[in-house]
Amino acid sequence: TVLMGRKKGFLLILSGMLIGINWILLFEAYNYTTVATATLCYYMEPTIVILASSLIFKEKLTMKKIICAVIAILGMVLVSGFVPGHMPGMGGSGDARGVLFGLGAALLYSSVVLLNKGVGSVDPYQRTVIQLFSAALVLLPYLLITEETGLTNLTGRSVVLVAVVGILHTGIAYALYFGSIEGLKAQTIAIFSYIDPVSAMILSALILHESMTAAGMMGAVMILGAAMVSESG
Repeated sequence: TVLMGRKKGFLLILSGMLIGINWILLFEAYNYTTVATATLCYYMEPTIVILASSLIFKEKLTMKKIICAVIAILGMVLVSGFVPGHMPGMGGSGDARGVLFGLGAALLYSSVVLLNKGVGSVDPYQRTVIQLFSAALVLLPYLLITEETGLTNLTGRSVVLVAVVGILHTGIAYALYFGSIEGLKAQTIAIFSYIDPVSAMILSALILHESMTAAGMMGAVMILGAAMVSESG
């Protein structure tokens, strides 16, 4: 952090800690409400970024971007299986807590995106190491307090899967994602964040053989269409 400057180092450490707390809130949301409801709440993040970036970075908030954001949100509703008037599992205090956890995670991850945009030019691999190490420092005490950490339950297969998730799906993925932030507008980053749940839906259908509903496919088209139209012209 000395080589990159104290301010940048501090912002990277802060954003990494927010990533850790964001993960905690997201998985707590899954514990208290349905995956669909938690996911819908979490993917309010791009909308928060779009609105906040117009204030923080003075990015022009055009009517086209507003309309595309609304269409993407509606598409997210369809992809999540969250339909007004038929909200699975909603109604209890536990679900309300899950919604709050999901929205809290969305707010924190919005802060991470904005902080990374504000950091500016930093080697993506150095950025990833600092942020994920900071996130680990936040997660470690939480895990020690809330979970049983017996290593005797680990199998060779589980160790390999954890390594794949940690190295490929977290480390490399974060390096690619945050490495692209410097050259993109925060609003652009926000819109393309909606591709994440769409890819998850497609892969779950192909690999896990989970069904894709007509509403889900329509939502995927709306999300991808909104992302492309938002960045055209």
